[in-house]
Amino acid sequence: MDFFWILFAFMCGLGVKALSLPPLVGYLIAGFALNFMGIQPTESLQGLADLGITLMLFTIGLKLNIRDLIKAEIWAGTTLMMGVWIIIFGGILLAAGAISVSIFTDLDMTTAALVAFAGSFSSTVCVVKLLEDNGEMRTRHGRLAIGVLVMQDIIAVLFLVFATGKMPSPWALLLFALIPARPLLGHILKSAGHGELLPLTGFVFALGGYELFSLVNIKGDLGALIAGILLSQHSKAAELSKSLMSFKDLFLIGFFLSIGFSALPDWSMLAIAAGLSLLLPIKFVLFFALLSGLKLRARTAYLASLALANFSEFGLIVAAISVDSGWLDKQWLVILALAVSLSFVFTSIIYRSSHTIYRKHKELIRRFERPIRLPEDIFVQPTSAEILVIGMGRVGTGAYEALYNVVKDRVWGMDSDRERIRKQKEQGMHVFFGDGEDADLWETLDTSSIKLVLLALPAIEDSINISRQLQSALYCGQIAAIARYEDERIALLNSGIDQVFNFYTEAGTGFADESLRMINEV
Repeated sequence: MDFFWILFAFMCGLGVKALSLPPLVGYLIAGFALNFMGIQPTESLQGLADLGITLMLFTIGLKLNIRDLIKAEIWAGTTLMMGVWIIIFGGILLAAGAISVSIFTDLDMTTAALVAFAGSFSSTVCVVKLLEDNGEMRTRHGRLAIGVLVMQDIIAVLFLVFATGKMPSPWALLLFALIPARPLLGHILKSAGHGELLPLTGFVFALGGYELFSLVNIKGDLGALIAGILLSQHSKAAELSKSLMSFKDLFLIGFFLSIGFSALPDWSMLAIAAGLSLLLPIKFVLFFALLSGLKLRARTAYLASLALANFSEFGLIVAAISVDSGWLDKQWLVILALAVSLSFVFTSIIYRSSHTIYRKHKELIRRFERPIRLPEDIFVQPTSAEILVIGMGRVGTGAYEALYNVVKDRVWGMDSDRERIRKQKEQGMHVFFGDGEDADLWETLDTSSIKLVLLALPAIEDSINISRQLQSALYCGQIAAIARYEDERIALLNSGIDQVFNFYTEAGTGFADESLRMINEV
């Protein structure tokens, strides 16, 4: 039966991908379809789902800068948004009950607030998957969205303590000993090497954090997140995250399938869930208004709000606890499961076109931008730059260093990871922070002296988007990019990029050239 689930999920994922939709939409469809056919899940499926979420939170922690959480746009944006949403959404539910609409007639102010509270959370799984697929985890709006999700997780832990009456054990104070233990954890990670022991080390840390926190009556998922944060400044954090990515994505398929198994609806429940999903634009508008009011750039607020405009799997946990406590009718568990699934579909589809939508309507969106910006949102102009390397990861840094040896200060690097830029500046490199897909950046940046732009980015969609932004900004120089496969190379050339280098072929050619040079020197 497990093979049948995998086969069915694969077929649905492949089917929706052929329609240019994210595979996770297919997994959600597969879960509901299997449930409709009367197939019951086994404990192994839920185990895979739980493991996927644990690994996901651990990898989030590996990329999270804890200092981001104390920024006003994170904590104030999260708490204000949840408070305003509960008032508005709860009011809509009570108004529906007042006009005798179906299940809403049984809601009082407390139960309406509970349903609204469940709907105030955004889905960590959905948002992280979208950001990772688009290579935006370390962008300004990506970090903002992740910070909001982490704050929501903290609020979730407080709710669970209140709702279940399970106070953390006094032994929980010993968890603070993990802070001075960071050097030991880092030494273990360094000793793991680069082979199969590295992802296994990640599993040990993620599951170990989960179990430690569970032992003292604290949500285990928070422990996995904290374990990742403790290792986030280690030099191998990025490598560890990449080694776990395939495992995480595979196990999360179990999570999306399990959503479908959570409940089997009737047509009235489906209609109510669809009605609740129609309120997602309100969630987007609230996020956008609050984040813009906190002096964030309009584009940053827009992209973060669009990613966060969904319902969360945690809403199902809130509903389940409320049902068990007798606070909520069990029908709401089914309705919220459907609303969560529909919101995933909505966000997955609309976010794929987010940059295109902004490019077309940026003047309208930017009307809501405050005249005063936060210091980290002010653009820096590179001086004397003739060559610009976009994407200062391993490939981009290697290209920058090779070019610097030839043209010196005429080459600059740009990256959307502020922490990476900070470290490279400390090393004396000519780099600055910027998101290449940001239309506002290219309008502000003076590119008249730049003759060559190198796109050293892992996702070809990012390179294509940046190429279009450069063309819209009337950039007149040459553009070069990298690709891993032949079909990617052709797609990049068709988008208007002048030269595309095959990553593996060029690496082999460079290796051969350097080796021949050794012979010639003998």
